[in-house]
Amino acid sequence: MEHHHDHHHSTSLTNVTTAFVVGIGLNLLFLIIEAVVGYRIDSLALLTDAGHNLSDVASLILSLIAFKLMKVKSTESYTYGFSKATILVALLNAVILLIAVASIVFEAIHRFNNPQNVPGKTIAIVAGIGIVINAFTAYLFMKDKEQDLNIKSAYLHLAADALVSAGVVIGGITMMYTNWLWLDTAISLLIAIVILVSTWNLLSESLRLALDGVPANVDMEAIKTKIKAKKGVRDFTHIHVWALSTTKNALTAQLVVDPGADLQTIETLKKSIKHDLEHLNIQHATIETLIGKSDQEDCAAEEL
Repeated sequence: MEHHHDHHHSTSLTNVTTAFVVGIGLNLLFLIIEAVVGYRIDSLALLTDAGHNLSDVASLILSLIAFKLMKVKSTESYTYGFSKATILVALLNAVILLIAVASIVFEAIHRFNNPQNVPGKTIAIVAGIGIVINAFTAYLFMKDKEQDLNIKSAYLHLAADALVSAGVVIGGITMMYTNWLWLDTAISLLIAIVILVSTWNLLSESLRLALDGVPANVDMEAIKTKIKAKKGVRDFTHIHVWALSTTKNALTAQLVVDPGADLQTIETLKKSIKHDLEHLNIQHATIETLIGKSDQEDCAAEEL
């Protein structure tokens, strides 16, 4: 039963690679069109939305890299492989986006005092294309979104961006029938806020993972409760959890088992714990076992 599930999971991820490639291609093409048109008609709203779509492309590329790096074998020099590169890319992506947001806000403040006359119709048409592309790309991930956190993240990101583009369309149409020159700048500021919120979350999480902090999708209390509840476990020490990549987490722990436990009992216990940990977002677990009470002297030495 488990084997069948794993096989289906890997097959769906292989199919999703095509969705990523198509999504990256379409969003990159639209990003270029939007940036060029936005620059030519001097629309800060379109240029800001292009920056937002850049975060889409970066996110999709990051997810694709994560899937590809999972297949790269470890070496003597890199015993964990190269999966952690995805965390570094995420961190770099967040920093670049924050710099982009700062420049957008700076330009927007300047434009509020100097509003530009931009063609609302052109803005509405270009942003309308964005709705179609983002909605279609989100649709490509819809059937697999519950099987992988990365895919679900990409799906939600694209769906949200379709709504942002809808906001730009409404703004463009409004500008066609009013003389609200400030609206283009106001829309760009709203998009900048959306980027800032999502980027801040990306920055804090990628920084936490880069520093080997406990990933946000791991509940340490649930892990400790699950281990404590196991028959034969008297205590546990030196429990550590960190991220191997943006999609894979690792754990090491030292278990203290009952004095009478034989080798087979210990192996069965470890196998059971590892199985439970898989359901708590721990994909790689290393468990050391000690017979009898926990090493109090070692703990005292650590305190000193």
